[in-house]
Amino acid sequence: MASRRNRVITEVDVRSHENNLIHRTREIDRERLIVRRGQPFSVTLQCTEPLPPNHYLELELHVGKTDKTLIKVQKQQGAGERWWFDHQGLQDEVLLTLHSPADAIIGQYSLVVLLMSPEDHIIEKTDKIKFHLLFNPWCKDDEVYLPDESLLQEYIMNENGVIYLGSKDYINKLHWNYGQFEDYVMDICFEILDNSNESLKNYQLDNERRADPVYICRIISAMINSNGDRGVLLGRWQEPYTDGVSPSRWTGSVPILQKWSKARARAVKYGQCWVFAAVACTVLRCLGIPTRVITTFNSAHDVDGNLCLDVLYNERLQRIDQGKQDSCWNFHCWVESWMKRSDLPKGNDGWQVLDPTPQELSEGKFCCGPCPVAAIKEGDLSVKYDAPFIFAEVNADIVEWIVRSDGQKQKVKVDERYVGSYISTKSVWSDQREDVTQNYKYPEGSIQERDAYNKAGQRTLVPTDERTGLDNLELTIKHTKPVFGTDFDVIIEVKNDGIKEVQAQLTVLALAMTYNSIHQGECQRQKASISLHAGKVHKEVLRLRYDDYVRCVSEHYLIGLKAFLEVPGENEPIMKTANIPLSKPEILVQVPGKAVVLEPVTCMISFTNPLPVSLKEGVFTVEGAGLLAATEVNVKGDIAPGQRVSVKLSFTPVRTGVRKLMVDFDSDRLKDVKGVATLVVRKRYSPMTVRYF
Repeated sequence: MASRRNRVITEVDVRSHENNLIHRTREIDRERLIVRRGQPFSVTLQCTEPLPPNHYLELELHVGKTDKTLIKVQKQQGAGERWWFDHQGLQDEVLLTLHSPADAIIGQYSLVVLLMSPEDHIIEKTDKIKFHLLFNPWCKDDEVYLPDESLLQEYIMNENGVIYLGSKDYINKLHWNYGQFEDYVMDICFEILDNSNESLKNYQLDNERRADPVYICRIISAMINSNGDRGVLLGRWQEPYTDGVSPSRWTGSVPILQKWSKARARAVKYGQCWVFAAVACTVLRCLGIPTRVITTFNSAHDVDGNLCLDVLYNERLQRIDQGKQDSCWNFHCWVESWMKRSDLPKGNDGWQVLDPTPQELSEGKFCCGPCPVAAIKEGDLSVKYDAPFIFAEVNADIVEWIVRSDGQKQKVKVDERYVGSYISTKSVWSDQREDVTQNYKYPEGSIQERDAYNKAGQRTLVPTDERTGLDNLELTIKHTKPVFGTDFDVIIEVKNDGIKEVQAQLTVLALAMTYNSIHQGECQRQKASISLHAGKVHKEVLRLRYDDYVRCVSEHYLIGLKAFLEVPGENEPIMKTANIPLSKPEILVQVPGKAVVLEPVTCMISFTNPLPVSLKEGVFTVEGAGLLAATEVNVKGDIAPGQRVSVKLSFTPVRTGVRKLMVDFDSDRLKDVKGVATLVVRKRYSPMTVRYF
């Protein structure tokens, strides 16, 4: 091999500025070469002299961290299934253009350029040329191809998201910083793949399968939770969170990913469904798979797979613990990723459900999907992966029972339409909610919906026993949307449409709830004997005082109401339930003046204590993609009832475009209060040089 001073090829320019711009990866990095598969890119070889006569170039690619996967790059154009290259030679440089197949392995590549003699001997070897290859949803031959630029701008390029939480009657917004283009996030995404059980068991085989988006999605679904592997987040659904971070406190994925990486793949504490979904969305968008977060209100967790939730209460209306049991969550979040499904029959392309929240095992690991949304709508539960479980999440029926002291079960409520309401995602065009329920199910009661149920094997519910007097009684729960820290009333109305007066027993129970239906404790109970006059409405008022409910309310600020009506001599009672979210104040976030990249900006953050007690240990956490990393600002002293506190924070935007600045406030008695500001970061003004002649 030639000595260094006699080398022909002396330097390589990977042209990252030009390539990354064309490949839409400049937001990730402007110095390292990051390209998308199925799309050509060019590098320049600086030479001391033109290539010697009859000498030629050969290119090799080593894929992954072990460099064991070797790809020979063809000189001539292939059939789209192989890597190939061409080159143009000038006096002192060679422009190499590489063409990757649309099904190439994603990951880190090392490019080796070999200068070959006419006798096929290696004259010179140039290596240490590294780049990353990602999925390419802009390429029509890539399985993640999405032929709509507006959707790609949202589901790949947008770092700001809105996740919908709360209940179907009171849907709340949570702004989230996905931050898929923040520093080193891409590297962490590949760290996640490298730490999967599949990779640790057989890295070479795992690496070669990374061309398949279905495989990648399944790995990510498993690795976002830490159950059974070296995954990112540990789930916890009840306080305390003292040895970690409360799931409700997070406002972005980047601190979670950074913390996991810095701790060398030790799980971050803690996550719940929206956190799992949001972090999965960050990783998949970064890798190049169009992804969005989905929220389903009244989402079922069907343990036994019978597409029906049996919920049992004792005579005090307390949920009977049966160990691992069916449940219905106020809301549940997962993600959808867009791809072709060449492994499935025709009609299953498009959005695929992925659920990284650890609930049930799928082929021996805690993951779920990808499963075609189209298959769920049609009730086709034979397709991969986990279709029966996902179908139940949006379509299961609910049967509620009272278990009497003698062990007899009494059916009190059957609801075929409760599960799977207001399935929601952020709109492409704004921060508004888009309802995508029609993607998952036909209209309730329609012929198509019944056909889908029959195809799914939905059992027909056994009719309840005939009622007598209770047929004429109607039970309703009414309430306003109360603010946490205030006293409020719940009104229970019983209407008697019959012609005779009825004597009844009414029990009203207020429970502290988590969003996934875990009872945290009883706040208040009221029982009354009531006379229901014919054709009249009877009203009972339950007064809920802050001093009472603050002792038991969960971190989700949710109170569950149960109203239970019994008539002596009738064999079937009536039960109504309602979930009452306690609203929290918003943080006011203001960024006065213009925001210019690489120039300091000051934001003003203010908050008023709504509680009748002082708040201690107040802290604001501020972050925003392209603006600043998660930063804490402590509040000095206590915050008295009704007191307004304000803080200033300066930061320097590092990227242009529409940006979201997100703020979280926490204290000893009030947590997870959110605020957001939108700002447009402009380019720096560079005045043209004026010449005078």
